[in-house]
Amino acid sequence: MDSDWLGAFADVFSAVGTVGAFLVGFLLLRREHRREADRAEDERRAQAARISAWIELTLKPEGGRELAFHIHNASGMPIYEVELPLPARGDEEHATEFVGLVPPGQTIRRPAPVAWLRSYVEPEPIQIEFLDSAGRRWSRDEQGTLSRAD
Repeated sequence: MDSDWLGAFADVFSAVGTVGAFLVGFLLLRREHRREADRAEDERRAQAARISAWIELTLKPEGGRELAFHIHNASGMPIYEVELPLPARGDEEHATEFVGLVPPGQTIRRPAPVAWLRSYVEPEPIQIEFLDSAGRRWSRDEQGTLSRAD
């Protein structure tokens, strides 16, 4: 009788151990899956994270001041279809400054609307939208937050 009870206990212990090993393996696989997904997202964001845009007062070569948009691509690949959405006032239609391509490692400068010179105080980030070299559309807002734009 004791051997039957001991055999049953060994079977139950073996079954619990098997289920426990399965659960631990499943949790480890799930954690590795999440880690791999995070790594893939970091790789997708790597180029987009190296793009910035701001507005700054510059001096013209012939004298005078000019407010200009600056788009900097610190990545090793070009960015495409670069657009700077311009804020609209009241019932105005939203406008966009289209820049096109920004080569790797370069800063492109475009004149900003002259009317903005009156309210300019200091350099500040501006919104930018672009395609990375893999064809994914990104947007960075005035606070610097980078997000995928669909």
